[in-house]
Amino acid sequence: MADYNSIDVELDEDIAVIRLNRPEVMNALSSDMRGELTLAVDQASSRARVVVLTGNGPAFCSGQDLGDSKTVLDANLERTLRDEYFPMLHAIRDCSVPTIAAVNGPAAGAGANLALAADIVIASESAYFLQAFARIGLVPDAGGTWIMPRSIGLPRAMGAALFAEPISARQACDWGLIWEWASDEDFVDHWRARARQLAKGPSEAYRRMKAALRVSFEQEFQSQLDLEARLQGEAGKTRDFREGVLAFVEKRTPDFEGR
Repeated sequence: MADYNSIDVELDEDIAVIRLNRPEVMNALSSDMRGELTLAVDQASSRARVVVLTGNGPAFCSGQDLGDSKTVLDANLERTLRDEYFPMLHAIRDCSVPTIAAVNGPAAGAGANLALAADIVIASESAYFLQAFARIGLVPDAGGTWIMPRSIGLPRAMGAALFAEPISARQACDWGLIWEWASDEDFVDHWRARARQLAKGPSEAYRRMKAALRVSFEQEFQSQLDLEARLQGEAGKTRDFREGVLAFVEKRTPDFEGR
């Protein structure tokens, strides 16, 4: 793995853990961090069977770094989104292996939507999600206007954007914005157990699941049936399918080889 300045990367067997590492500014997203995240996710997807994004310190990510107000006010925000945010978000959403956002604390602005770009979001009980953009006169970005209506419906997405109020981990789970939450005491052990579960799973099937689910909102029913049939035909030719069936018949835990 490459050397990084604003993130830490740990490769533990088949699990790549990428930690945002600017705790002094609540892991705010700098230009360097966005580039490093993009590279780290791309590299990890070829070396691991699951990628975990989390934060060092008390926060997950506070969003765009606003520390240098003059630089921010003079920035071309559209260009920054297109040149730096788009590649980072696509790296996460298009990753060939499952991605988990382990949200250890506040996730605000683009930091919230960075987490929501992952396949699975697990939050600590004290974490919250905040679409903070209205507080500084901006529009939700980093995919927020796409992800939220699809996961929690238009009324809740509209309220989250307009009122810019924190959504607790419990509420986010109840609404369907995230997969689950865990107590602060059990949080790290919990997400690590989830990561190990996925790392031992059928990676080729996971890759096809992700592809099918990601496009389902844009497909007509028959087109989705055709896609399922094609992907299932491919999955049925893998070693993992044979292993899964044999393990079921033999009443044992399957030993999935993945890629």
